[in-house]
Amino acid sequence: MIFVALCLAFLTVCSAHREHIPVHFQPLSQEIIDYVNSLDTTWKAGRNYLQRGSTQYLKGLLGTILHDPDAPKLPEYVHMTHEMDLPDEFDARKQWGKTCPSLNEIRDQGSCGSCWAFGAVEAMTDRICIHSQGKVQAHLSAEDLTTCCKSCGMGCDGGYPMAAWDYWKKTGIVTGGQYNSSEGCQPYKIPACDHHIKGKLKPCGSTLPTPPCKKECIADYGTSYSDDKHFGQTAYSVMSRPEQIQAEIMKNGPVEAAFTVYADFPTYRSGVYQHVSGAALGGHAIKILGWGVEDGTPYWLVANSWNPDWGDNGFFKILRGKDECGIEDGVVGGMPLYK
Repeated sequence: MIFVALCLAFLTVCSAHREHIPVHFQPLSQEIIDYVNSLDTTWKAGRNYLQRGSTQYLKGLLGTILHDPDAPKLPEYVHMTHEMDLPDEFDARKQWGKTCPSLNEIRDQGSCGSCWAFGAVEAMTDRICIHSQGKVQAHLSAEDLTTCCKSCGMGCDGGYPMAAWDYWKKTGIVTGGQYNSSEGCQPYKIPACDHHIKGKLKPCGSTLPTPPCKKECIADYGTSYSDDKHFGQTAYSVMSRPEQIQAEIMKNGPVEAAFTVYADFPTYRSGVYQHVSGAALGGHAIKILGWGVEDGTPYWLVANSWNPDWGDNGFFKILRGKDECGIEDGVVGGMPLYK
């Protein structure tokens, strides 16, 4: 696929000593799981994996385009961090979760490389609720963004997080729940599935075609497509310094970020992830909702879009302060516009 090829062409290393990391391990293999756990590093790999998962299948789900010089750009927002008291730990779920239940939600992108859209609508949904103090509970539609934003990329075959936020500002996004729900104007149409684990659903397969863009709501929704649109007032990138990202999350809510996925990441189960084995597979977008320190290791708290059976109930932690796998490079946010 064009976008996966572009992504792999521009992949960068995670840290200065990345050349010492073995890359011959196959993703989802028992060998890579045993190797990670033998290192006694900051995280543990899981054993409830799918034997049939192929490298090509994994790459198809990693649809975020990294380091493309032609990618859309947004203005950079800079916080006056010297005037802020940044705590050692912060969890947006604890800060706003009672008022905004979307902060506790883990979505499922299914067999589609739409992570770039999911990371965006998840953070946008949270921010609409946070900044309206719970008065507006708009669950933005990954379906609408994935299928209708032509400037964002190629839907299930990859896209750009910054373009997604620019689209929210310029065009707006309707509401929509997860697959097999009747929530909102446009629920997600691609079935949920088990990502790299043996869970409750059918295993994810090869990347599905992007559904057609339909500028209409489901029957009986009661609101027109145009009237259901929710817009961003601003869209911007966040300076790639840890304290800037912390300030943005604490002040305005979760952000979207992207990073390079290596062959060891899909086996993550607990702890603070850092790349220790395996070759690069592609780019992945997620939602960062906080930070902390675990056994002396600083981390970002992250929500994935591979359903709650993956990882730590759908969440994971990744090393903070070292731009691990590019996690601090390319953070995106924006402010909602109220009707």
